[in-house]
Amino acid sequence: MRAVVTGGAGFLGSHLCDRLLAEGWEVLALDNLITGSEANIAHLGGNAKFRYEKRDVSEPLRVTGEVGYIFHFASPASPPDYLKYPIETLKVGSIATMHALDLALEKKAKYLLASTSECYGDPEVSPQSESYWGRVNPVGPRSVYDEAKRFAEATTMAYHRHHHADTHIVRIFNTYGPRMRLNDGRALPNFVYQALSGQPITVYGEGKQTRSFCYVSDLIDGIFRLSQSDEHFPTNIGNPAELTILEFAERIRAEFPNAPTIIYEPLPEDDPKQRRPDISKAKRLLDWEPKVSLEEGLRHTLKYFKEQYLKMTAKR
Repeated sequence: MRAVVTGGAGFLGSHLCDRLLAEGWEVLALDNLITGSEANIAHLGGNAKFRYEKRDVSEPLRVTGEVGYIFHFASPASPPDYLKYPIETLKVGSIATMHALDLALEKKAKYLLASTSECYGDPEVSPQSESYWGRVNPVGPRSVYDEAKRFAEATTMAYHRHHHADTHIVRIFNTYGPRMRLNDGRALPNFVYQALSGQPITVYGEGKQTRSFCYVSDLIDGIFRLSQSDEHFPTNIGNPAELTILEFAERIRAEFPNAPTIIYEPLPEDDPKQRRPDISKAKRLLDWEPKVSLEEGLRHTLKYFKEQYLKMTAKR
């Protein structure tokens, strides 16, 4: 099997490349490096089954040779990133999604869309199941990401229904692990960077909003299982273990001697109050559930972040 992974130099895309190669696949990774990094795939440089091209998949997508699978993972994914690149985020969720689907039709390839729990917006129900249609502000600052992904899902289902494309959709919940950027802007890298640099740890609102954190290897395993299934409708992949942001901040502080204090800032517009996946569908269809505990996952992730921080400060 030969796969194309858009966003292949990103946090999740690079881990997906690792898994596909471990399964014996050939992989072509495409990334324009807006938020991805060649460092994430540097360890694959000597692998004869791996190839990387710097490409913007919002431009016409042409790939030579046979392709058996297309994984569309290209997109800014953290609020600071998609607020910095709003037009690019909308284009990669719309134009690039169509380009990837057209390539799948051309190559008679299977296709998997990396969608997001942000499709549920600021939900009124918890946990969120795939049958919940969501509560998204279509004109708020976060809409460039939320609506781009909702459009991508609609487009994927249209290609499935109209062109009989063999498509799959994963709704990804909060994920963490090595290769996240320290300047990513999401809760975990923010807290760790602030703790490492001695800055006060910033919690938004009162910190009562909840998140559910899934370690990256668990997420990628669920995605791979979904890619091999016959399920075409969206499927949640995430960890249902829920905790408040304040609890999470305190959990990170406990990892650092003489950790800085916590300060509170106003809650950003449309920030979800609850985020917890209902994974009963993934359990039933894929025989999947997360295995890595928060303690184990944080141990690996903090080790990586500390190494990255040392490299960052050594360059100054």
